[in-house]
Amino acid sequence: MLKKNYTATGTKCRVTFHHPGGEQIESAALAGEFNGWSATETPLKKLRTGEFSVTLTLDAGRDYAFRYILNRECWVNDPAADKYVRNEFGEDNSVVAV
Repeated sequence: MLKKNYTATGTKCRVTFHHPGGEQIESAALAGEFNGWSATETPLKKLRTGEFSVTLTLDAGRDYAFRYILNRECWVNDPAADKYVRNEFGEDNSVVAV
């Protein structure tokens, strides 16, 4: 799930990335164009409900490809992404448009 809140000037957007988690998921991270596709730079916080969340401030007016990394090995998309684009590995990446 993606939640977007724009600044008053409209030049920045605070995007909350949310993964529902699950019984077998111990950790989650966010990798994308905004962090050089780093698997460790943007960990999601595990909530009491077992869900995971992180909020980033991104430049408005562009699209950002991203994926979640679960348990440090499983790359998955966000079913609530704004759209999807094919990557160089023949899979789809999630995209958030801000």
